[in-house]
Amino acid sequence: MAQVSITINGRSYPVACNDGEEERIREFARQIDGKVANFARQVGQAGEGRLLVLAALVLADELAEANEALRQLRAQSPAASDSAFASGVERLAARVEAVASRLDAPHI
Repeated sequence: MAQVSITINGRSYPVACNDGEEERIREFARQIDGKVANFARQVGQAGEGRLLVLAALVLADELAEANEALRQLRAQSPAASDSAFASGVERLAARVEAVASRLDAPHI
């Protein structure tokens, strides 16, 4: 298992990840840091927790919009997208489980 150091809002966090996923984790961190920096510019340093919650809510909203677009696409052509959709859901579930297990790890 690899470990990568990410920086969000000027603060470094060590995060465990599967070997080979280091750059992916860094990219996620850059996206989150960008959201946090945007909120910090808008409202000032309103507290790290609040900025992170706002970033998480925006990312969750973006994910919900993407899921809705996928649902609409699937409704237009269910036979063609069933296999791709199932595969995507399985990959997403595996990633969510991996992130959840890392959050439970004591070294994070």
